[in-house]
Amino acid sequence: MTISRRSAITGLAGAAALAGANLPQRTQAAEAAAGLKGNIRHSVSKWCYGKFPLDDFCQAVKQMGIESVELLDAKDWPTVKKHGLICAMCNGPDQIGYGWNRVEHHEKLLKGFEEAIPKVAEFGFPNIITFSGNRKGMSDEEGLKNCAAGLKKLMPIAEKHKVTVILELLNSKVNHKDYMADHTAWGVALCQQVGSERLKLLYDIYHMQIMEGDIIRTIKDSHAFIGHYHTGGNPGRNEIDDSQEIYYPAVMKAIVATGYKGFVGQEFVPKRDPLTSLRQAVQICDV
Repeated sequence: MTISRRSAITGLAGAAALAGANLPQRTQAAEAAAGLKGNIRHSVSKWCYGKFPLDDFCQAVKQMGIESVELLDAKDWPTVKKHGLICAMCNGPDQIGYGWNRVEHHEKLLKGFEEAIPKVAEFGFPNIITFSGNRKGMSDEEGLKNCAAGLKKLMPIAEKHKVTVILELLNSKVNHKDYMADHTAWGVALCQQVGSERLKLLYDIYHMQIMEGDIIRTIKDSHAFIGHYHTGGNPGRNEIDDSQEIYYPAVMKAIVATGYKGFVGQEFVPKRDPLTSLRQAVQICDV
């Protein structure tokens, strides 16, 4: 994801080495074989598992009942398709610090997304990620206005191709200093101003636990604007077991209760055996 994860967290990935109408049919056989309940659609972010070749990783996660390997560039999409998986969240052309909150970025961003979205649709994938950009002294009010203006121009092509543009909420306290879209309310306001069902939020549970807490209430109140979820243990963005402070079974039950039909992406950096930790995380979230 450019300077986003691919740069800002390459070091972490190295250390770890050590809802959509156009979705393909669910991998129900894999879910059944893994003994999953089917209420949560499981995905996983590949960057957290840097040492594994994508082919091998796809084979391993499919056996766990995971349907999607996400945050991939277009060059990797044929590989996940080959394994009967999808990429539930495709990388886009922007970066965490370079986003829609500056008008001077809009022309370049529009061009990039107008090229990328039809390719996402061609593969039958549902979502493409995007970012607000960093504040750099800009007020949240100005940034909101600028983001809305740019994204409104993008919505016709997203609507045409039935691909949802998903703006990620990130914490600006620990990991992404100065990032603008660091609170749910700001993201919800943006979705309301843009006014399209093809703009949603990526609600990263780890990031929002750091910034605002009150996870379950926020999910209940804001679920209509959420198009994707990410996990991660806090503190540290490691395993989501009882070594950290978020109780994921309750969070997953709250997500299911909203009627959500999209994906939950595991996005933690494993400190122990990576595939063992991933399998455990899927079981924890399978409510």
